[in-house]
Amino acid sequence: MDAYSMSFSTGVRRLTSRIYHDNLSRPQAFYSQFETPELSLKHMSEMTHVAKSEAPSVGNKPHVGIVGAGFAGLRCADVLLQHGFRVTIIEARNRLGGRIHQERLPNGHFVDIGANWIHGTEDNPILDMAKVTNTAVEGFNHPALIIDENGEPVPADAASGYTVLMWNIIEDAFAVSNKHSSDIDPAKTLLDFFKEQVLIKIPETEEGYEKKRRTLLCLAESWGAFVGGPVGRQSLKFFWLEECIGGENLFCAGSYHNILRLVAKPAVDGADIRYETQVSDIYGRSATDNNTVRVKTINGQVLDFDELVVTTPLGWLRQNPKAFHPGLPDRLSQAMQNIGYGSLEKVYISFPKAFWLGSSPDGRPPFKGFCQWLSPTYVTTSNPDRWNNEVVELGSIPSPDGHPTLLFYTFGPESHHLTSTVRSLPTKTEKEEFLFSFFKPYYSRLPSYREDHPDCQPTAYVSTDWLHDELAGNGSYCNFQTGLQEGDRDILEMRAGVPEEGIWLAGEHTAPFVALGTVTGAYWSGEDVARRTKVKTCPREQDNDPPPPPKGGICELPDSNPGAQKEGLAIIAGDRATEHDSFSANSLIEIIKGVVGIIVVVKCCFYP
Repeated sequence: MDAYSMSFSTGVRRLTSRIYHDNLSRPQAFYSQFETPELSLKHMSEMTHVAKSEAPSVGNKPHVGIVGAGFAGLRCADVLLQHGFRVTIIEARNRLGGRIHQERLPNGHFVDIGANWIHGTEDNPILDMAKVTNTAVEGFNHPALIIDENGEPVPADAASGYTVLMWNIIEDAFAVSNKHSSDIDPAKTLLDFFKEQVLIKIPETEEGYEKKRRTLLCLAESWGAFVGGPVGRQSLKFFWLEECIGGENLFCAGSYHNILRLVAKPAVDGADIRYETQVSDIYGRSATDNNTVRVKTINGQVLDFDELVVTTPLGWLRQNPKAFHPGLPDRLSQAMQNIGYGSLEKVYISFPKAFWLGSSPDGRPPFKGFCQWLSPTYVTTSNPDRWNNEVVELGSIPSPDGHPTLLFYTFGPESHHLTSTVRSLPTKTEKEEFLFSFFKPYYSRLPSYREDHPDCQPTAYVSTDWLHDELAGNGSYCNFQTGLQEGDRDILEMRAGVPEEGIWLAGEHTAPFVALGTVTGAYWSGEDVARRTKVKTCPREQDNDPPPPPKGGICELPDSNPGAQKEGLAIIAGDRATEHDSFSANSLIEIIKGVVGIIVVVKCCFYP
């Protein structure tokens, strides 16, 4: 999940929402309890000291291997280290973060190549860390700009009406999916639901109903930027699994740069990190002669562990079932194949100035926030299939984080076309010319664009290519497509792993239902699997909740490539941290009501 600023999940909905049943059934440690930043920084220092000075010898505590140094692996390492475990992280790349990664534009700003949203503001540890690291976030609470199929801007009032209608139908789809999932045909799509609803929301008695219906259905296609795939393939039966944590979704305007370093600090300080070490085979206990879990790498290394946590992306698991010995249980293998894997990609295009924020000669207001170009008929050569295009502009973000850049989101066939074409071009200049030309029909329709003005000439780009990244599993994040029969059970199967073989799974695809496909979900999954590993290996010890997330410190990530340029990272300073919002009485009452309601009414709905 990546694009869109939105909010669902009212207190009433939570009494019947399956995602909240699942989340409340998880250990309470999923809800991070932050002190003030000053106490948090002190606590972080104490925790780091304990991990270093009191870690027992190898013979006293198990040695846990973690495959992958994304948010799931880093958080898992953090929790295990704080409980005294010996931890080795095996990372195929020469950096930490996995699908959380940044590149620097020529204008000096970091931009996220992977995730760049924080999904939900209620009890979200990622938002808490954004506050501690003074990472700017943005809600983009501006009216959306919609460009119709003929390239003309939809009047503001009409655009607002379409947007409200779309989100009302989305929320209705969540409600129907949540309540009637067992009765919904697995072949029915979210687009099918939209087609039914537009007939009701826009009756034939309404003037211009045909064009309005067509426009709304085109706008619905933009939902694909959220799930990373076309809405015509989004399962309605399991659409409820796409619902997020309550509260607003926030764009990480300052990038995940500092949050990553905060999450990584405990592992950098206390774990053995093996960079550029790619796993080829994983052997469970029953396949080794010494009751350990064994990892073989492509360069011939053999590493033995007491337990192994595999945090590779779902796409990698789907493509490498033969890496596991013995083979994974049939139900688990099937679950991995059942859950979809998205194709969201991003293209950043920078300009000398944010021309779209200026006064337009034709009287159009400045553009801020999101813009959608719907099913364009005016780009027959480069876009014959009339793919929607969507952008979020970064120029209106307050200084110092704003910059004159447009961020385009693509998915599905358009992502495949763009990444394949860019990949095929031999020079950077050719790649640049292709992307500038491809997106020009869209950005040239923004307010204040002038063909001959230097401020309107693109100067740089950054484009992603997760679809051709084998380590990312050739995609972006999990989603739920048509044909899915037991999506919730599939997630639970992956979340369980194969503990009898000493193999555990973590990542955004094993997260609590409320956070599937998100950074928060990956983080929580690492925390949860660390807790379960601890319970299994140290059954006589009291099972305390995992420690809260790290609260502060300075972290310079090691660079395993000596030729790479290092960036100076002065990151987490106590005097820059903002105080965490107080917990309101109303919020407490709402949670108590929700818990009581669930206990009384739907206790039997909890998964074991």
